[in-house]
Amino acid sequence: MKVLITGGVRSGKSFHAESLLLAEPTVTYVAPGPPADPVSDPEWAARVARHQSRRPAYWTTVETSDLGAAVRSADGAVLIDCLGTWVTSIIDELDGWDAVLEDWEPVLFERLDDALAAIAEHEGTVVAVTNEVGMSVVPEHRSGRVFRDLLGTVNQRVAEECDDVMLVVAGRVLRL
Repeated sequence: MKVLITGGVRSGKSFHAESLLLAEPTVTYVAPGPPADPVSDPEWAARVARHQSRRPAYWTTVETSDLGAAVRSADGAVLIDCLGTWVTSIIDELDGWDAVLEDWEPVLFERLDDALAAIAEHEGTVVAVTNEVGMSVVPEHRSGRVFRDLLGTVNQRVAEECDDVMLVVAGRVLRL
């Protein structure tokens, strides 16, 4: 089973994703964003700590932006949380925020293709969490528009590979 869970910030999507995997005997939690730095960003670090405290102790956490490798090396179920932080991490790695999109976007999509192949090949359950960013105002800055557009494309591509797609709004789950 492959599942994509999308929703707004603090909508309950991560909690729901975690609840889908509680009965799994082996879970690899893939955190594809930059590690939380309690000194430079105490709020982000506190949020990460809250997420970690909800997870069972037997879950393995892997922090990497190489989603394909993380999924391929995982035994059992996989939880990717979240694709928005993955896109941010890849743009950071490629110095893409101020660069010409066409210069680095193909690399992002190559990495996405690799991740999608790994998800499709994985024999266990895969649950991916993402942000729904296309239902609001158009961002004022170029970086916000680039992120929104790329994440929208990533979300569509991942949804194509999934058996189920869910939207979480105010803690309520809607099957799409």
